[in-house]
Amino acid sequence: MAPAEKRQSKGKQKIDICPIEKKSPRQVTFSKRRKGMFKKASELAVLTGARVAAAVFSQAENAFLFGDPSIDAVLRSYAPAGAAAVAPLVAGHGNGGDGLFGGEEGGGGGDVGFDPEAMRRAEEETKAQVAAEQARMRGAAARILALAGGRPWWEADVEALGEAELPEFVRAVEKLRATVGRLANDTPLAADPPPPQQQKRR
Repeated sequence: MAPAEKRQSKGKQKIDICPIEKKSPRQVTFSKRRKGMFKKASELAVLTGARVAAAVFSQAENAFLFGDPSIDAVLRSYAPAGAAAVAPLVAGHGNGGDGLFGGEEGGGGGDVGFDPEAMRRAEEETKAQVAAEQARMRGAAARILALAGGRPWWEADVEALGEAELPEFVRAVEKLRATVGRLANDTPLAADPPPPQQQKRR
């Protein structure tokens, strides 16, 4: 009896990346790939200790969020000055277990209180505040150097410093003190020279 011919497999086929026209397969693909992306983000956080935030918007404009340790913690770490504006963005969202993996598109899982426009405004507000703070610090540094009159900056007249310059001056002095202390601790003390030897008289 002749052996049956082995059916040849075409192997793993490459999936063409193109829009899925039918609604039902599109929703299934969205749900599966969203969960897969969040799983990869969680693994990245566990393996590397990275702080991760991910947001996915469905065609129905539902937002699905993932954050490690949380969306709130990640957003606040990059927008501390705009914390008040960030607060409404993360209302109702916790870590990866807060409804981020449940429900199909349109089920409302993870879409509570998320406002992309508010996030954009918060980002612009934070950038403006950072730029203003940098300009203030540059102005304070220039004022301190001017008061030093060509001498080292730490010899500037403290009594002439204003409210804007004094905190920066104190911070710079503390940093200088810490640097000097660290260098002093790292520098080995020179050994005491040996006492002179008395020559014996003949």
